[in-house]
Amino acid sequence: MAERIEQRLEDRLPELEQLERVGLLSRAEMRAVLRKASALEYKIQRRALRKEDFINYIQYEINLLELIKKRRARIGYSFKKDEIEHSILHRVHSLFNRATGKWKDDVQLWLSHVAFCKQWNAKHQLSKVFSTMLAIHPNKPALWIMAAKWEMETRLSSESARHLFLRALRFHPECPKLYQEYFRMELMNAEKQRKEKKEFEKAKMDLGEFNYSEEILNGEMARIVYRDATQKIKGVEFQLAVLSIAKLFDFTQDLQKEILENLQSNYTEEPLTWDYMARRELELGGAQQPPGQSTKQQKVSEMAQREERCCAVFDEAVGAVPTEDMWKCYITFCLERYNRKTNSEELKQKRLERTLSVFNKAHECNLLPEALYKQWLQLLLESNLSEKALEVAEAATRRFSLSMETWQTRLQVLIQLQREDVTQCFEEAVKHVKSKGTLPLWTLWVEWSEGTNSKEDTEALYQRSLRATTPAESVTMKEMYLDWTYRHGGYKKVKRLFTSLCENRPFSLDFFRKMIQIEKEQESCKMLHLREYYERALREFGSTDTDLWLDYIKEELSHPQGKPENCGSIHWRAMKMLQGDLVEDFISKYTLLQTGHL
Repeated sequence: MAERIEQRLEDRLPELEQLERVGLLSRAEMRAVLRKASALEYKIQRRALRKEDFINYIQYEINLLELIKKRRARIGYSFKKDEIEHSILHRVHSLFNRATGKWKDDVQLWLSHVAFCKQWNAKHQLSKVFSTMLAIHPNKPALWIMAAKWEMETRLSSESARHLFLRALRFHPECPKLYQEYFRMELMNAEKQRKEKKEFEKAKMDLGEFNYSEEILNGEMARIVYRDATQKIKGVEFQLAVLSIAKLFDFTQDLQKEILENLQSNYTEEPLTWDYMARRELELGGAQQPPGQSTKQQKVSEMAQREERCCAVFDEAVGAVPTEDMWKCYITFCLERYNRKTNSEELKQKRLERTLSVFNKAHECNLLPEALYKQWLQLLLESNLSEKALEVAEAATRRFSLSMETWQTRLQVLIQLQREDVTQCFEEAVKHVKSKGTLPLWTLWVEWSEGTNSKEDTEALYQRSLRATTPAESVTMKEMYLDWTYRHGGYKKVKRLFTSLCENRPFSLDFFRKMIQIEKEQESCKMLHLREYYERALREFGSTDTDLWLDYIKEELSHPQGKPENCGSIHWRAMKMLQGDLVEDFISKYTLLQTGHL
């Protein structure tokens, strides 16, 4: 092994001597490079190889290349690249090949090699990397697409790209993304040939030796790809994706027409089809607008007409496909238009009225999705339609009586409008919704009660919430109860409450920390009480929280009534209770505390 390493280091000497001779490295730097290279070589020649050693070696060589590049730019020297950079690049490729040969399944390692080849313009090597990588990972469509794109965009070889896509489709015959990118590639190739032909004709060159097929120029290859794809891939999403690609090219009108006809004939029951057809009216309107200057009023009128045409299509759609998804598409469109900025108050008012009308129609058909009720209510409140908002909120809770989110939304509306029947609605909500997951309702209720009801009613509500919520959710209520009691009842009352709440698990760490903080805020802060709170907290969280132990030790050291001699026993207990890596974490932090750095 040593002889092999020595040989590799000797092979480096010519390039290093060249670097020193031309002034890109000093002699001391050359020796440092040799020492580092020797250490790295020994690591990758061991019997038990590690991926990290190869990565570190590769990164070192890349850093060396970057350093040489910067120094060349600084001194303005651009010769001897074959003797210097070429040998380093060859070594990096060799390291990548060994690493990817050993850890074939590591896709990130392959991609790193690809990125390196691209960075240093190693086209021939990159072609080999793609070939080997795809032979090992043929099950990853993204890699095939990457390779084909490189062939098309960098090597300008449409034949190679087409060959790769066809090979990929043999492995993934029903992959939508592969077909989409293959379709895009054929259109890009057609566009490239059209531009070339146009330039040649402009230069009045003879096109006899160039074979420009009219079928390819008109996108017939892309049409073949599309037709083949539609036989294997069903679904409106794929059709829309292909159509959006075709619209990027200005010579695909016939192809777009074919895709559109296919969409309308085979996917009439799909909401996305209707959504596309409706939104298309906006673009068609833009295309039909006559050239020349137009006044603001004319522009507003034109936009209003386009939106009316869109809504006419949507109205037809909800009649033909009366589903929640269809109404959701319609409402989403209306909200998008309403949220668009406009200086015309008339247009904005039209959009608002249309949106509220569509919400109402969907609601009357019992096809308004639950998530959209909240947006409807926000819109009604913004428009100062309070009574309608109350009516809608009540109807939503009737329809989704088991949904906590819907009840929460209704209660927020009632609270915002300061209605008298808030308590009655809360009672109705907790009756309908199961106890699990009702925490947001209870937090909303007690927060409202704090600002509205008497202290006695609020305290009774807190007590009730502890019984009504699940043990895990009651933890949050305990924290809120403790904080509210301290603010409204003072120290003595909160101390009694804390003792009472400690009788029922579970607890949170913040529950104990809150009580510790309350004690420390008192003028006569007693260490005896702090010890009690810390001990209670450590019984619950002593095995999982290092900071709690450290805070306890700090308290003993800094409090006037503290006993520093207790720190040793606290440290010993912490070492016994903490689990796994937390012991090392505690030791390091305790050491920092002793040295005054924590």
